[in-house]
Amino acid sequence: MRDHSVLTEVRALAPVLRERAAEAEELRRVPDASVGDLEDTGFFRLLRPRAHGGLAAAPDVFHAAVHEIAKACGSTGWTAALLGVHPWYVAQLDPRAQHDVWGDGDAAPVCSSHAPTGTVTPVDGGHRLSGRWHFAAGADHARWALLGGLVSDEDGDPLDMRTFLVPRADYRVDDVWDTVGLRGTGSNDIVVDDAFVPAHRSLGYGPVTALRCPGHAVNPEPVYRMPYAALFTTTVSAVMVGIAEGAYEHHVGTVRAHPALPHARRAAEDPFAQVRIARAAGEIDAARLQLARNTAELYAAARAGDAPPTALRARARRDQALAAERARTAVDLLRENTGGSPLRSDDDVLTRAWRDLHTGRGQAANDVERALVLFGRDALGLDVHDPML
Repeated sequence: MRDHSVLTEVRALAPVLRERAAEAEELRRVPDASVGDLEDTGFFRLLRPRAHGGLAAAPDVFHAAVHEIAKACGSTGWTAALLGVHPWYVAQLDPRAQHDVWGDGDAAPVCSSHAPTGTVTPVDGGHRLSGRWHFAAGADHARWALLGGLVSDEDGDPLDMRTFLVPRADYRVDDVWDTVGLRGTGSNDIVVDDAFVPAHRSLGYGPVTALRCPGHAVNPEPVYRMPYAALFTTTVSAVMVGIAEGAYEHHVGTVRAHPALPHARRAAEDPFAQVRIARAAGEIDAARLQLARNTAELYAAARAGDAPPTALRARARRDQALAAERARTAVDLLRENTGGSPLRSDDDVLTRAWRDLHTGRGQAANDVERALVLFGRDALGLDVHDPML
């Protein structure tokens, strides 16, 4: 299977995912059938290394697939994007950890919660973890979890930020996800009670930021030399922009096909409504173009064996956060065209997109002000130290 054939299969599946959007919201997680169907398309193999049966695809192909899924269903897009990007992170780990996950040839989905909310205790041969981690999208479908943790010395002073790979047998999923938007993502809590994590299943932020990870010894493909912060945050934005484009296509299609509907008639006859449609389209196009440009330049640097300059990483972070903001703005504009009509149906595509995008704004990757400060500091020649860069 080639990576572009995966994209074709994902596009063919999109109408089915769209039909299941309401079911995902009712379940508060993506239906098992949708995860299985996505697995059949090869989507979850896109960022898995070739050494373990993956495609090690170019990031633009992965993001295009994410975009198509999110257009169909925001919650499915969000969940698939995060489950789909985690094989990239596992590929950075010690080869023994990669074998732990993929050694039996299974897909072995991996969820994550990177905020260091638990307790980490160094012990011989590794660490012990305890605590609760939040917002692990797709946790019900995962067999492993990537959990962030702060390693401290005996005096409690921080020594290292690390990510720990924990098998499903060592944690439980606490069903707490009950939200207004992205309701179908099943972003539940991960609870760990004193689990041992061997040293080969953890990785510090330093090697990841410096693009010098143990997994590079067995995974030579250039996609694994890209900055994780840029790849991850752009993946989140690809979901947001996909949601917005799906809402745009739905809204314009409704106006064209059902001119007798009150909100469609207003949009068709009101030049100000037409301006809002044009502005929404412009916001979506600008977001997609900037994300694509930055991803292409980062991937080109990886293919050339070069470390991307800080200026490019800062620009990618800036544009990623602005893309999420533009997606939300686009749907806000479209919603203004509909008056009160979408408020009468919980199943309306535009209303769901509006709820999903406003909820997605709370994700740490979409903190626009923080991203702009990082870019501004770099542009002014000031020090920039941030794990999201």
